[in-house]
Amino acid sequence: MTNAARHIAVIGGGPAGLRAAEVAAAAGARVTVFDAKPSVGRKFLIAGRGGLNLTHSAGLERFASRYAGPDQPAGFWHDRLSEFGPTELRQWAADLGIETFQASSGRIYPTALKAAPLLRRWVQRLRALGVRFEMNHRWTALTPGPPWRLGFSNNATVSAAAVILALGGGSWPQTGSDGAWVSILASLGIACHPLVAANCGWECAWPAPVLASAEGHPLKNLHVRAGETPAIGELLVTRYGLEGGAIYQLGRALRAMPQPAIAIDFKPAHSHAQLVAKMQSVRRDFLTEARVRWRLSPAAHAILARKPWADAGALASEAKHCVIALSGPRPLAEAISSAGGVCWSELDAMLMLNQLPGVFVAGEMIDWEAPTGGYLLQGCFTTATRAAHGALAFAGED
Repeated sequence: MTNAARHIAVIGGGPAGLRAAEVAAAAGARVTVFDAKPSVGRKFLIAGRGGLNLTHSAGLERFASRYAGPDQPAGFWHDRLSEFGPTELRQWAADLGIETFQASSGRIYPTALKAAPLLRRWVQRLRALGVRFEMNHRWTALTPGPPWRLGFSNNATVSAAAVILALGGGSWPQTGSDGAWVSILASLGIACHPLVAANCGWECAWPAPVLASAEGHPLKNLHVRAGETPAIGELLVTRYGLEGGAIYQLGRALRAMPQPAIAIDFKPAHSHAQLVAKMQSVRRDFLTEARVRWRLSPAAHAILARKPWADAGALASEAKHCVIALSGPRPLAEAISSAGGVCWSELDAMLMLNQLPGVFVAGEMIDWEAPTGGYLLQGCFTTATRAAHGALAFAGED
């Protein structure tokens, strides 16, 4: 059993766990990272396949507004991003020797567009700070302290002055982010909202002709709505429905709808009247002409062709407000991120569990969600930094 004196245990080797370990170790604490998998950063590496979108260049107010969740403390994200936000995250990467750049979308990426070099240097830094790594340790039990006693599936037991939980949400369980921790916390009386798919695709029943022409094709430069909630971005037609940034942004609104549906404006730069004017000389085969005159993509044309059109006005109305009924989200295991988790009411300002003094929570375990675009990783780094300072103060190190 590990001596608990000045020892901070971090459960979870994803970005939130590694960041918490880094902050705590840099302040002089003795830190051990425990993870159920043979190596750390597995979900981080998968995210890196898309270039590793670290953060976003949005201003503080807009950045903070991108985070949502039931009963979030007022001003939490504004205040925490002021402590460790996009500027600090880019500097953190630079200190590791990783250059970053801002894309035209405002997203921030490593210049190499890879996660592996960054993760490798990060782990090297952690080891240099004295952080120990205990792999193949699946957390199974927590006995109240302090000192806190942790149990693992391999029968190992550990004591710690403070504990930081950073086990992720419920998406991509193959990486270790399987949400199994919910039952452990529930047994300790900690309220958690169910984990549900957040940034994910949604299912709809496409007619066979639509799939034949549109599957795998993007829909670009769209305005999309779910009820009164707008989104701007792209969609991708899949065999089961739709993927893409626009629908990811609308996940929270769609989950709240008794009959989820989106309305797509395929030509947001043109009014209904302008689209009709482009078709003034057309007397028949409106859809074929619209494909050329409105510059419709193959996927947009296929979706509008679900039924025949006898006049340009009706077709223009459909192009400006095409309603797609959805049957539900894709499974949680496929989602980029999850919503749900530890209720905010269970946490104090330092992200410590009120009922378990000395136990802190970071990252996607907390009930917040955000769209893709750099907000997810930033949220993990920001909450981990806060939780680590809380653990340091509790353990008498800060």
